[in-house]
This record gives sequence, C-alpha cells and structure tokens, in this order.
Amino acid sequence: MAQTNERQINDTSSKASASLAEPKGKRPPVLVDGVTLNGPTLDIREAESFLRDAMPIIMEEAVWKATDIKEKVCEWRSPEQLKDLLDLELREGGETHPQILQRCRDAIRYSVKTGHPLFFNQLYAGMDPYSLVGRFITEAINPSLYTYEVAPVFLLTEEAVLKKMIEIIGWQEGGDGIFSPGGSVSNMYAVNVARYHHCPDVKVLGLSALPRLVMFTSQECHYSVAKAAAFLGIGTNNVYVIPSDKRGKMIPAEFEKQVQRAKDEGALPFMVNATAGTTVLGAFDPLEEIADICERHNLWMHVDVSGSSLKI
Repeated sequence: MAQTNERQINDTSSKASASLAEPKGKRPPVLVDGVTLNGPTLDIREAESFLRDAMPIIMEEAVWKATDIKEKVCEWRSPEQLKDLLDLELREGGETHPQILQRCRDAIRYSVKTGHPLFFNQLYAGMDPYSLVGRFITEAINPSLYTYEVAPVFLLTEEAVLKKMIEIIGWQEGGDGIFSPGGSVSNMYAVNVARYHHCPDVKVLGLSALPRLVMFTSQECHYSVAKAAAFLGIGTNNVYVIPSDKRGKMIPAEFEKQVQRAKDEGALPFMVNATAGTTVLGAFDPLEEIADICERHNLWMHVDVSGSSLKI
C-alpha cells in the first residue's frame, strides 16, 4: 500500500513539474464587449529568453568589468561621436532582441562606471552588491508606496529605517520623516513646512493672504534654496544671503543683523537654512549659535545635510 501511495505521489509530482515546465507562449486576449482586458499579448518564452540573455551582460559588463581596476572608468567619446555610435533616433517600429542586447552593451560601455576603484566623486561612488540586488527586486516588483495594501513589505521597511534614524538622532519623544528623490526637493519640502508653521492659512487662502516673507541662508548654501523660494512664490529677492567666513561657515552675527533688517522693513522673517557640509568646502555652519538666534526671533531652523547618513 505504501508503495502505491509513493508511486501516486511521484506521478503527481512529475505531472506538476511537467506542467510548470511547459512554456505557455502567448496568452490569448480576454475580450469583454469588444474590449481587451488583459492588454497586449505577451510571448512568455521570448520575454524569458531576453531576460536570460540580458542578465549575464549586466553582470559581466556593468558589475565585474565596471569594478575591475584594470578596466577603464569610461570609454569617453565627444557628444557628437556618441550620438553617432548609439543611434538614438526614436523610430515607429521595434527592434530585434539581438539589437536591443547590443544597445545594452553600448549603454554600459560608454557610461561612467561609478563603481570603479578609480572613480572619485565628493558625493557618491562605489557599488554595494546587496543594494544592487535590492534594486533588482524593487525594479522587478515595481512597488509604489501609497498605502500598505499596495506595498506592504516596503512600507514597513521605510518605517523601520525612519525609526532607526530618529533613534540615532536622539529624538526621545519620537518624530517622523519622509524619503525624497534628492536635496532640491528636500529643501523645497523644508521651506513649505516652515511657511505652513508660521502661516497655516496659506494652505486654503494662498499667497494673497500672506505678509511679505523673508528667509535666510549662507552664501555657501546649495542653489536649491533660492529655487525653492521661486517655486513656492516667496521670491528670490526675499532670500537674504548671509556672509560666510573664510572656512565657508555662516557668520551668526551677520545672520542676526539680516533678521533685524527684515523686521525693520516690515517683513516677516520665518526660517533659516543652515548647512551641514557645504557643496564646495564641506563647511558646517555653527548650528548651536544659529539655533539660539532662531529661538530669540521665533524662526524655523532647517539644516541641509550633505551625506546625511555619514553626518548622523
């Protein structure tokens, strides 16, 4: 009896394996009232074949060779030469898989290999294999962190990272945060939050209900501070630039003079952008002294941190 059961289990397993191994080919369209519900048909075998051919190219050219000190950091070409080599014209028809794979090779070959041991940049460099696999997963799944229902794993991951960062900073009463695509957007968020803190009616009444707002930043700050003022309707003329010392740090006494100037003009000073790691000199503004001035004048203090994980 045991042998019969074992044979039946083996037969079932074999059938299941055979069923899983069978290529399904193109999926037939599902039509309801003449409308295709499952979109364009996809040749599963072709798609799998392309992925299997593309991954070795990525690993060999973009990972192994790109991190080999004996290889070049970049196969440099002038813009005119590169346009001819890549053939970037957008055509109506598609291309064959071999042609697309060659485009993959060319894209890697003529790009700067930022993971190369001889690539040096003040902001980024190197390749982390674990992060790379993480990117493979997120690109394959393509999650969007709107709600827990559509991205349960990554939403919880985001919360865990934010919680740890808050612990490192030392906020005993907790806090909150968001991830943004870069420094420019982060600074714009900061200006918007500071403005809302001082003038909450702006959300419903708009700019016409506001007094003239003035914000402050050092002469060594990131260009995105003035850009944020322009985008949010504050105006670049209302960004008062504070002189820096010879090491690139904001001069607190000059900062307080400019705050008083804005008040004398009848404007409302509402925030200062301090910098921890300026772009050119890597200077840290004197945050404690700036914070004291903000407390005296009721200003929101934003700190623009370059390479935040390192600085924290």
